Amino acid sequence: MIRHPAFTIEPWALRERRLDLGVLAQTESVFALSNGHIGLRGNLDEGEPHAEPGTYLNGFYELRPLPYAEAGYGYPESGQTVVNVTNGKVIRLLVEDEPFDLRYGTLHEHERVLDLRAGTLTRNVHWSSPTGTPVRIRSTRLVSFTHRAVAAIRYEVQAVGRPIRVVVQSELVANEMGTPASGDPRAAAPLRSPLIGEENVTSDDGLAIMVHRTRDSGLRLAAGMWHEIDGPDETLAEGRGGDDVSRMTVATRLSPGQTLRVVKLFSYGWSRRRSRPALHDQVAAALAAARLTGWDGLCADQRRFLDAFWDGADVEVEGDDEVQQAVRFGMFHLLQSSARLEKRPIPAKGLTGSGYDGHTFWDTEIFVMPVLTYTYPRAVADALCWRYATLPLARERARQLGLRGAAFPWRTIHGEECSGYWPAGTAAFHVNADIAHAVTQYVDARQDEEFDRDTGLPLLVETARLWCSLGHHDTTGHYRIDGVTGPDEYTAVADNNLYTNLLTQQNLREAAAAAERHPERAAELGVTQEEIRRWRAGAEAMTVPYDERLGVHQQSDDFTRHAPWDFDATGPDKYPLLLHFPYFDLYRRQVVEQADVVLAMHLRPDAFTPEQKARNFAYYEALTVRDSSLSACTQAVIAAEVGHLELAYRYLGEAALMDLDDLEKNTVDGVHMASLAGAWIALVSGFGGMRAGGGRLRFSPCLPSRITRLGFRLRYRGSRLSVSATREATTYRLLEGPPLTLLHHGEEVELGAEEVTRPNPPRHEPDQEVRQPPGREPRPRS
Repeated sequence: MIRHPAFTIEPWALRERRLDLGVLAQTESVFALSNGHIGLRGNLDEGEPHAEPGTYLNGFYELRPLPYAEAGYGYPESGQTVVNVTNGKVIRLLVEDEPFDLRYGTLHEHERVLDLRAGTLTRNVHWSSPTGTPVRIRSTRLVSFTHRAVAAIRYEVQAVGRPIRVVVQSELVANEMGTPASGDPRAAAPLRSPLIGEENVTSDDGLAIMVHRTRDSGLRLAAGMWHEIDGPDETLAEGRGGDDVSRMTVATRLSPGQTLRVVKLFSYGWSRRRSRPALHDQVAAALAAARLTGWDGLCADQRRFLDAFWDGADVEVEGDDEVQQAVRFGMFHLLQSSARLEKRPIPAKGLTGSGYDGHTFWDTEIFVMPVLTYTYPRAVADALCWRYATLPLARERARQLGLRGAAFPWRTIHGEECSGYWPAGTAAFHVNADIAHAVTQYVDARQDEEFDRDTGLPLLVETARLWCSLGHHDTTGHYRIDGVTGPDEYTAVADNNLYTNLLTQQNLREAAAAAERHPERAAELGVTQEEIRRWRAGAEAMTVPYDERLGVHQQSDDFTRHAPWDFDATGPDKYPLLLHFPYFDLYRRQVVEQADVVLAMHLRPDAFTPEQKARNFAYYEALTVRDSSLSACTQAVIAAEVGHLELAYRYLGEAALMDLDDLEKNTVDGVHMASLAGAWIALVSGFGGMRAGGGRLRFSPCLPSRITRLGFRLRYRGSRLSVSATREATTYRLLEGPPLTLLHHGEEVELGAEEVTRPNPPRHEPDQEVRQPPGREPRPRS
């Protein structure tokens, strides 16, 4: 999409210079605004035309049945789907009694700008009605990072060349018609009128509040709006409300050059327990606080918040302006998905669309959290505290499956398992080790002792108990985990998935270490010395599948003996394979949906020699079709590590432009948070060679030919530092905080008040060529 001539490439903005309804659906996702609590799709102010109207609240969902042709014990009985809640974005305009609708009349100019430093979406329009009456419209929209429950729009209408009569209708609308059902399993299940009205109060002083509840999930929602109107003296305003609509109507006459300005503040609150009056008052209070701050104050707060974020998170890419824009776009959306989580999850699509029903997956812990751990760690603590809050549900799920410990869900909103397909859901137990991995990374990076004791330790303990229940020592003394699904969902219910086993090994070791760091808390959790011994024994005896004949690690037992997939007979129109072939056929072939062994090499680099990494990468590169947006960034990291820099550069482009180029043709459902995180991962962990653990940051910068300089900022153990790498040398600078000891290509560097520059070793070409399945090569960077 960014290659569309309507879009410019800029370092700090996403700009659409003219409207193209052919990409309206995608722009609704990429122009979405959020703060982790409220999410607004980038719909046009007037509401129509639209692809998918969307206003979301993190954690607000409706239940729906999960029908099965043949039910089985332990199958989830109901799913959860994010609700398109009351829409406060709508501002309709009539010019001389004619509705402002871009499909009619003459559109002279139309520009939208997502400003990544201001945190606003601005729209400028010059339009003439079907009878030739011209008007200029400017709107600026934000979702506040500093006021958790507040969004705001400044809407301005200006007469051009002649006097005009205008009417502005600002609305709250519930139960909008959504998109029809889709055959794509990644799309959301449609909900029809999920909200039941309980209250609608609308007054002429600009205030309106509506309260609804869901039919089945037992959640209650309040939405409110307030208006500040600045227009000619004879401007009229009145409020009306009923059923699912509240409307403030403003009418006036404008002379040429005169402007009507309406500032709309709108707020949301929801709860499972709080009463209708309590939620009503909560929303009214949030609006009062926003009124006190005012429009200018909200904008100033937004800029200050983002300035502080970018000071510790910015990435600079010299030599590729497209990637430069894309990585900042990705970081902005990651922040939007997490800034005000307050112990809520980070969905796979953030709050930008209804894709995957608004569910959270393992994507969060393995792709999103690593980025936020080193750039905005507060969000990681919040998201992991949400996992901790769902421990009772995870324990209950484990008991239902006949297991000890906690079995966290494959996909969920509230904490219950919502996957109706158990081979790719329940059997993907690695989500539990992924959560443990995120805990380990966060504790290492932040040294947060209170979190480590009160949140991290219980998560590590309960997941370790699960693995001791799932796994067993075989007759040879090796520890096995059978019948599980790893990251590659095209190989399901396999024995000894390498990724799962290595992440489990880490989980068991870290649980033992944490229990020994906090013996009193561990005792409260019932941890004994015998249990710690079992964890360590299981970790030491963990099975690591390896094919001696080929000299590569096996993705799972006997994987390298499976029949190969016939890639030559698979046309380009047959991808993604899951939409064109039965799972039965995929499961018994050597074909990889997404990086699995390669991801294990990224997350557990200590478990492989450099030679093994190179051989493994070459072997699995020829089998990986990247039918998941999660894969490219991981392949970029390991491609860079083993020396295939130009291939890594191609994968970087794919990860960074997943949504801006709509590579998977489903950006309409929301942006891909994990792939947006993948742009940072490919740059910082790939070309920057960053690894962290044991209180140390390690860097091995090596740049592809196109990138002349890579700079990035990080937060680690109370310090903020910058790294600037060229092909010749790397400079490290401590921006604030205590001194750090880091490694540069294995050399120890003491970083204090003075910046340090070290040469980069010469680049060595890899000995082994790699190839991809025919037709699945990453596209060249132009």
